[in-house]
Amino acid sequence: MALSFYVFHLFYKFKVLVLVTLCLMVLWATVNYYVDSRQEIPKAKSMVEDFRKVTSLERSQKQEKMESVAVPTVKSLQDECPALSPYLIGASKLTFKASLTLEEVQKENPQVAKGRYHPPECSAQHHVAIIIPHRNREKHLLYLLEHLHPFLQRQQLDYGIYVIHQAGSTKFNRAKLLNVGYLEALKEANWDCFIFHDVDLVPENDFNIYTCGPGPKHFVVGRNNTGYRLRYKGYFGGVTALTRDQFAKVNGFSNNYWGWGGEDDDLRIRVHLQKMGVMRPPAEVARYTMIFHKRDHGNEENEERMKLLSQVSKTWKTDGLNSCSYKLLSVERNPLYINITVDFSAQPKVS
Repeated sequence: MALSFYVFHLFYKFKVLVLVTLCLMVLWATVNYYVDSRQEIPKAKSMVEDFRKVTSLERSQKQEKMESVAVPTVKSLQDECPALSPYLIGASKLTFKASLTLEEVQKENPQVAKGRYHPPECSAQHHVAIIIPHRNREKHLLYLLEHLHPFLQRQQLDYGIYVIHQAGSTKFNRAKLLNVGYLEALKEANWDCFIFHDVDLVPENDFNIYTCGPGPKHFVVGRNNTGYRLRYKGYFGGVTALTRDQFAKVNGFSNNYWGWGGEDDDLRIRVHLQKMGVMRPPAEVARYTMIFHKRDHGNEENEERMKLLSQVSKTWKTDGLNSCSYKLLSVERNPLYINITVDFSAQPKVS
């Protein structure tokens, strides 16, 4: 009996010991979890704060990068204009209304500003300066502007029209005015093509594209007062085009042709001396209407032209762009053209 009681007592103590051990283990685990949790809270807060700092820095760097990159303009996002404009209409029957006003022409060309235009729908492939020598031809200029602006716009050109007006009573010097136009136009823009254009010649067909080529171009293959035939073999007058490099290579026009005649043939000789061939559009599109007029006072026939032409090979290097002197009186940016007025009064006056 005593042995049974002793065994029971030992078994009871063992159960109590196991129970106490289990309680201590649970208490130890609880305390450790609580302590670890208290330690993890600042760690978690620190991690969140670090994440916030990193993302904030990334946003800041991204914003700085975006601000440092120039936003592309609408023009830079445009496609390049096609080689052949879809707006060309071909031959047109030209009319010249006696009552035409400058305001009417301006209203018909709302996208032209200060003599400049660029196609709004695409990025132009060609940047062309039109140089027009002028004196006492206001009506002719008005007719030319009326037809030339839509003509050039249909060709999708980036262009500017420069009217070079000779002031004073000295003899008219068309060639020198064209040199002035070239020099003054380059002060405003880096044009890659120059069209030297008489004020009384109006193009009839917009497939006669006003751009430069690998060689100097001559546009007036035919006109109404010559039966639409070339005036003579080697004719290089009326409307011509040269790139900046081509014009500089021949040293521009001569400055010594006072009065009518000779300066175009002089330029042709300069072109040939540089071994550049003259290009012409097809005869069926290179057609012009010449507006009839009497010869102006101060633009009488130049009796010295043949003598001057015989000396071109000796004089072209020193007579041209590098010797073009003039007095600039004004530059006016009218809605349809840039008007540049110059004075050549150092030359002998008309008798």
